[in-house]
Amino acid sequence: MSFSRNTVELDKFNLEAVYPYQLRSQDFQMAMQDVYDFFFDVNEHLTGKGLNRLDDVLRPAIMSGVLSDMLTASLATHSRTLTENKYFNGHPDLVVQGVYPDNSVKAGTDGVEIKTTRKRGGAVDTHGARDQWMCVFVYRVDTEAEPASNRIPMTFTEIYLANVTTDDFRRNARGELGTRTATLHKDGVKKLRENWIYLV
Repeated sequence: MSFSRNTVELDKFNLEAVYPYQLRSQDFQMAMQDVYDFFFDVNEHLTGKGLNRLDDVLRPAIMSGVLSDMLTASLATHSRTLTENKYFNGHPDLVVQGVYPDNSVKAGTDGVEIKTTRKRGGAVDTHGARDQWMCVFVYRVDTEAEPASNRIPMTFTEIYLANVTTDDFRRNARGELGTRTATLHKDGVKKLRENWIYLV
């Protein structure tokens, strides 16, 4: 099975976007390309052994978690001032280097939270409403085209980055077995989308 290597479309970046903490469009470009290259290398290996692509076997929630972790690590590598939060499951995912002891904080304010979703427009569930810089990557996975060798590789289609507050969220009702979540409400999503970074 053969497939193509995905590449970032440089002309799809918003030249008017506002970036905090000295982030640059190049940081996002390189982070996305790092993920594309990883998926290409892994899928080339898997399909060479007659196995399915990683895109085809990961469940959506697992895929989003993997992408969030990879993008966080890659942005930390390319960013001038941000690094990974060393606190397990700490918030935000990226913190300003040197602000917190050992760059580790359970619930900090200086940094950027990274989210990924398949939902167009960037509305994504979070574990709680916070004042934060939130970055949402929207991606598309082709698991339906046949034959499978014709499937388009995982593609990032949207990136949004905004400074949101607790007032921008609505609290979601919690089911009997569910965890309480919060999602940006209509005006909050509008605020997020106003500072779009990348749109395909």
